[in-house]
Amino acid sequence: MPDRGKIDTDTFDAVIAPHLGARRDDVTLGPQHGVDFGVLSIDESALVVATDPISILPALGFERAGRLALDIVLTDVAVSGIAPTHVTVSLSLPPEMSNDELGQTWRGMADHAENLGVSIVSGHTARYEGVEYSWVGGATALGVGDPDDIVRPDGANPGDAIVLATGPGAETAGLFGTLFPEALDLPAETVATAQERVTDIRGVADATTAAAAGDLTAMHDATEGGVVGGLAEMATGADVTFAVEREAAPVQPGVEAVCDGIDVDPWTVTSAGSLLITAPPSAAEDVVAALESRGTPAAIIGSVRDAGSESPGVVLDGERVEPPASDPAWDAMARLQRTTRR
Repeated sequence: MPDRGKIDTDTFDAVIAPHLGARRDDVTLGPQHGVDFGVLSIDESALVVATDPISILPALGFERAGRLALDIVLTDVAVSGIAPTHVTVSLSLPPEMSNDELGQTWRGMADHAENLGVSIVSGHTARYEGVEYSWVGGATALGVGDPDDIVRPDGANPGDAIVLATGPGAETAGLFGTLFPEALDLPAETVATAQERVTDIRGVADATTAAAAGDLTAMHDATEGGVVGGLAEMATGADVTFAVEREAAPVQPGVEAVCDGIDVDPWTVTSAGSLLITAPPSAAEDVVAALESRGTPAAIIGSVRDAGSESPGVVLDGERVEPPASDPAWDAMARLQRTTRR
């Protein structure tokens, strides 16, 4: 059986990449594994485009779930260095979702879009048999800006510093603390602290803050595969080595306890909203200061070096590490769902 989550590089290269429809000169960046957005050239502007599924988790509260779902979609554009400006939303809802629950979800999305200066320009909303939470649709985010401002995830250069914002495992800790509070076998106060990590997922605002603060060479959101997975995608794309130290990273309260409780490494599980950024050392310091000034923990966790005779990749605490073939959070989720149904 294929792994859960995103398809691997080999499958992408064999199935997706060779078949991309018509070739057009205005596509300046098309689909690439490890790159979350595409770019169109329109007149003298760049149109950055990204598509993601919409996940609504009722346990979060429908309004908060809507805000979170939209922020994750919009972040895929924001990490390009171009702020998102428009979004289309398609919702394929489970039949049991009430109009009141839909209204709460939509208000969460719409209010968040308004706060970020993003317009919802098109969409589709319907209920269908066979649809279950949490995957209830998809969205396409767009951002219009100067082509010179675009930051790619594969742009790191030897000598750059590596910045991590928020830290590893915050998304996983927040979601598991909310979805499975009783199954975690942790003190109530620890679970409550972990649940607060959902509010740390502020990828759009953090990405736009970072882009404005310094001369970035690369930026990426640590989603499936976590921080290690994101670093590996960036390093491989740039043909360099990322040397990182765990102790240098910010780690939010409750993360380690929850990750220990579900037997996963916080560095390899989905960490949406935890941004990975490379920049020359002085610019990296400016990025850290800018992020911390808005309340987002951030730190320089390592440096980029020439891969030399080695394959490009990630060296963590002096040892070479490989990204997980499948995000361990998927297996942990399935395991806990089976446990709570008994």
